[in-house]
Amino acid sequence: MPQIEEKSAHAAFLAKAPIFAELSDTELNFLASRVTVRRFAAGELIFSEGEPCSGMHVIKAGLVKIFKSSASGREQVLAMDGPGHSIAELPVFDGGNYPASAMAVQHTSLLFVSKQDFNALCVTHPAVSLKIMRVLGRRLRALVAIIEELSFSTVKGRLASLLLRWAGAGNRTAAGIEIKLPASNQEIAAQIGTVRELVSRNLSRLQAAGIIRLDGRTVTITNLKALEEEVESSD
Repeated sequence: MPQIEEKSAHAAFLAKAPIFAELSDTELNFLASRVTVRRFAAGELIFSEGEPCSGMHVIKAGLVKIFKSSASGREQVLAMDGPGHSIAELPVFDGGNYPASAMAVQHTSLLFVSKQDFNALCVTHPAVSLKIMRVLGRRLRALVAIIEELSFSTVKGRLASLLLRWAGAGNRTAAGIEIKLPASNQEIAAQIGTVRELVSRNLSRLQAAGIIRLDGRTVTITNLKALEEEVESSD
């Protein structure tokens, strides 16, 4: 009975994940009977760039950072994904190694689908391949946006763009939109392709211009229109 309940819970969760949202009950049950749960502590690597791909994951709880590292150790964050998001679809699909690394930012639990089971799903239910390709298309568009931003925007503009994205989930107060910054400016730097010192300098510039107010690791966006103009003027 517990196994049946667990399978049902897995199927219900997978049905809400964008990558599997259009699957039939038969397809979902096929997957749910084969997934395994993997748990990772904050800061623990899930997989490393260049490793052979063993399967894909769907984030059940927590937060996962997808990133590339240079030979000098500098990071470029490609995505920060939470519950419902899938990771490592591409190498499962094309048979290659992991093209980037993944790390748990918080205590994270994942539903793991082996490469063999995923391939079996695609063979048994060919429509799944088309659904996965739509997800990969969205991933590609997101990566193109990152390349454009790194190539054509200033650090100040990229920082302003990041703050605007975070503002969407921020807390609206009488003073403005309040958001919590990551624990260090190095984490911000990794997301916008720069160094910690330039993040600190440009946060200070935005504050001096009256666009944001800094209080420790809390930022209040006091002039949203001006922040949007910073993004537009950096293009």
